[in-house]
This record gives sequence, structure tokens and C-alpha cells, in this order.
Amino acid sequence: MTQTPLSIPLDRSSPIPLYFQVAREIERRILEGELAAGTRLENELVLADRLGLSRPTLRRAIEYLVDRGLLVRRRGVGTQVVRPRVRRPVELSSLYDDLARSGQEPRTEVLRLALEEPPPAVAAALELPAGTRVYAIERLRGAGGEPLALMRNHVPADLLRLDAEALAGQGLYRLLRAAGVRLKVASQSIGARGATAAEARALDERRGAPLLTMDRTVYDDVGRVVEHGSHLYRASRYSFEMTLTG
Repeated sequence: MTQTPLSIPLDRSSPIPLYFQVAREIERRILEGELAAGTRLENELVLADRLGLSRPTLRRAIEYLVDRGLLVRRRGVGTQVVRPRVRRPVELSSLYDDLARSGQEPRTEVLRLALEEPPPAVAAALELPAGTRVYAIERLRGAGGEPLALMRNHVPADLLRLDAEALAGQGLYRLLRAAGVRLKVASQSIGARGATAAEARALDERRGAPLLTMDRTVYDDVGRVVEHGSHLYRASRYSFEMTLTG
């Protein structure tokens, strides 16, 4: 693929650092599709000269975008645009709604939906007595023509009625809210591990590829457990964001 020359207007009187002006403009063009995945940027020396910047200033802008997963450096190829990761805030929201809110079209394949007794650990997480039947749900969620997450959820059967068509067309939290369930708070843990052979096939990854894990137990406004989920996300296409205060 040919290199793409960039012309970026810079405000040298602005308090915003020049590297950040460059980085945010390139980021905007990537996110809006002006710079497609696979597009090669010019050599750093050439681009720095074109923009009237020092090489360290331009390198800092490029490194910022590499850290955000928008550019990648490849030996013998140069700097290329990559498909942006899904960047999800850590809050009580569903992946379906987060994708829709960011302008992406979610796609859901319902792999399994059954009414059954959950494993003991799940029954304990749901705070249900042994023998209580729950919905066991497994879905593959994707966007942009590729898979993003493999999601396993358990929901008490007395909360609502679920079917595969509804789960394919909407997010689980949206269905719960529509049934009158008021989601209030969640306990969540995030980790990582390698993909099994079956998970790798489902997520279009190689066996052993890094996956992000997220286990979540959700409570309603009266303290009742309404959902327990165990999700796997492609680390190559997904990241969690959080704000820390001190």
C-alpha cells in the first residue's frame, strides 16, 4: 500500500502541545474512516519536515497513537493504521449498548439458551438455593464484521422470559430493564488468560492468544442478584478504560 502524505493544520499559539494536536487530528481521521486500516504513514523524517516539526515532537505523537492501539510500527513496512480497538469504560453497562453508543452496529449470535440448574459456584453467586432453575446463556458478540467477545450469563428464571430472537436483537441489560428490573450496582473482576482451542475458533484468534476476562455479578435496587456473567474479550481488539481520582 502506498504511503499517505498528511497535511495537518497546527495552531502554534495554542497552549495545546503540538504533538497532541497532531495525534488528535490523526486519531480523528482514523476513527472517522478517512485513514483506513492498513494505510501507511510517511517516513517520520519526511512527515516531520512536512509539518514543520522536530522529529522528537512527531515521534511523541506517533507513540501516543501506538499506545492507544491506532497505529502499529512494523519492521520493513513502517507505521500503519490498524483497526481501532473497542475502548469500553468500566461501568454498569452492556457491551451491546456501548457498541451502539459509539456508532458501531452490534451483531449477536446466540450459541446456547437453556433453562437449567446452574453449577454450585454460579448458584452461590446468584444467591439461589440448590435446584433453582436459571437461564444459561452463551452468546458471541461482534461488530464491524468480526467477533469481539464470548459471553456466558446466568439469569434467574423468575425475572423475565427470554428467547433467542430477543437476545440476538438486543442487549441483556436492555431486556432486563424492559422487564422492570432496576440495575443498581455490580461486583466485577477483570483478568487475562490464553484462549483454548474452542475459544480461539469462536473469536478468530490463535490458540493461546491473550484474552481479557471479566466476571460480574449484578444487583438490583433492592439488593437482589439479577445476573452473573463470565465474559471473554479479544485483547487485540478490546480494552477497558477507567478513571482514577485521588
